[in-house]
Amino acid sequence: MRADARRNRDRLVSVASEVVAEQGAEASLEEIARRAGVGSATLHRHFPTRLVLLDAVFAERVQALCDLGAELVEAADPGDALVRWLRELVRHAVRNRGLATSLLKGTGEECHTMILATAAALVANAAVRADVTAGDLLKLANGVALAAAGDEELADRLLTLAVTGLGR
Repeated sequence: MRADARRNRDRLVSVASEVVAEQGAEASLEEIARRAGVGSATLHRHFPTRLVLLDAVFAERVQALCDLGAELVEAADPGDALVRWLRELVRHAVRNRGLATSLLKGTGEECHTMILATAAALVANAAVRADVTAGDLLKLANGVALAAAGDEELADRLLTLAVTGLGR
């Protein structure tokens, strides 16, 4: 890829990341192109669909989340490791508006596969009910992030409630 094309692509991903954080995964592609200082055709040349652009926006962040999960698989307390990773996943979803929803819609097959594999490894190590799956926990995390509507403190409180139950 030519240097100028690479710069345009990188600028588009950076601007798209900002716009998606502000407006969610349904943000206007035209707005992204305008803020990046390129034409719509340039955006579509690099990212033929919204889903391809979202993959690029979220891929690096998902990799960092999965790297943390890989470290936590080795933790001394697998239950605490799972909960810590779920907290990071929820925080990640709250900060990256639209990620969880877009993953559930089929966006980012690779990102979804990575997150699901990380969750599965952590669930396999933790002492959780036999009927709990990694997919269940990803849906729970998504629900918490959506319910919190951008409020990280509320998201953390809701996740705590979910993982500790109503113990009186």
